[in-house]
Amino acid sequence: MRKKEATILLVDDDDDILFSAKISLKKYFTQIITTNNPKTIISQLANQIDVVLLDMNYRIGFEDGKEGLYWLKQIKEISPETTVILMTAFGSVNLAVDAIKQGATDFILKPWNTEKLYSIINAGVELSRSKRKNIQLETIQEHQNKEFHKQTEHIIGNSPAMNDALELMQKVAPTDATILVLGENGTGKYVFAKEIHLQSNRKHHPFIHVDLGSLNENLFESELFGYAKGAFTDALKDTQGRFELAKGGTIFLDEIGNLPLHLQSKLLTVIQNRKVTRVGEATERLIDVRIICATNANIHQMVEEQTFRQDLLYRINTIELNLPALRERQKDVILLANHFLKQLTHKYRKTIVEISNEAAKALQAYHWPGNIRELEHIIERAVIITDNSRIEVEDLHFSTKKFETNTVKTLNLEDTEKVLIKNALDKHQGNISHAAKALGLTRAALYRRLEKYNL
Repeated sequence: MRKKEATILLVDDDDDILFSAKISLKKYFTQIITTNNPKTIISQLANQIDVVLLDMNYRIGFEDGKEGLYWLKQIKEISPETTVILMTAFGSVNLAVDAIKQGATDFILKPWNTEKLYSIINAGVELSRSKRKNIQLETIQEHQNKEFHKQTEHIIGNSPAMNDALELMQKVAPTDATILVLGENGTGKYVFAKEIHLQSNRKHHPFIHVDLGSLNENLFESELFGYAKGAFTDALKDTQGRFELAKGGTIFLDEIGNLPLHLQSKLLTVIQNRKVTRVGEATERLIDVRIICATNANIHQMVEEQTFRQDLLYRINTIELNLPALRERQKDVILLANHFLKQLTHKYRKTIVEISNEAAKALQAYHWPGNIRELEHIIERAVIITDNSRIEVEDLHFSTKKFETNTVKTLNLEDTEKVLIKNALDKHQGNISHAAKALGLTRAALYRRLEKYNL
């Protein structure tokens, strides 16, 4: 039998007891430490003790177990993840109850049965490891939460369209209302969802982001709802899904417009009942989460086309928050550009103090098909390549793709088809299903043409 990696501390004033216990346990565990002086317990805890087997009495004539309870309290204060098992030859039910109430895991009488002693110690090791793992996970989560709050991206803008969106956000953020954030790619849907969470009563709990657009259909249920050990080949342990991980906090379901109809019904059931059932289980688990969804698709048109369930839309858009495209908020372009300039000069350790007037005019004149994300990318590229102390027009590299593909310049059928495919993809922000439907093609047929034209 292979020894389990574990450190056990035996504490008793009787050296014979210590010797006997060590002989019994050393064939099962890698490290057994013994001491006949309880005052050394505190220093021994530095060794990351898994289990302490602690005698209750140390003074001759005193058999009330008070010393054992005293040292139990000391151990739990210093190392709460360490399992403590108390032992005495003068056991009583009342003493055992007091010990359990104060944090002991179990209680054993001397003389013990070796198999029973091993069983209790082994269970104690597993419990200690579980507690230690939970403490580590909580520490990691706390660190991630701090980083999450530190990395909050500011919502910048004072254009009328942006002010309307901010006003609505501030009204709904403190509530538990389900919110649907609509807007083109790059308009800041994730940033708004995160800000709603941070302004809510759930801000000290998790914010779980799920990109439904990139989620494999076969993994949808196991990722969102979790799975039981043995539910499928690689299910080696019970695993929580994203809804359970978001307990007490917010789950952000991004790109919900890309969700196929047969999966929409599964999501609807969870949102309606506020319960999830892990794959491979029959048990329903209550979920306490706030739901925020987002999409760049015209979801109301999708309902009319019967590619998105109307009942699901009603469940997710208690409040509908529409984010304006950057071309609709020209006043904010330079505000955002200067914000990114400040961030990126710090990131790349450069001393660029401003954007020139000519460059600013060029930024405001551009149509911004990629919205804020494109603006950040253009400023970042400019910061990297310029050798000057300010951004000039020649440092800005705008996309000309949109202008090149909007019109047919030839009567060649293949060229015309290529242009139409590009236009359909532009119109539907790259959504293959919607573009294929607009073109009167199947998804497979569109994919073949994309490959043919190297698009």
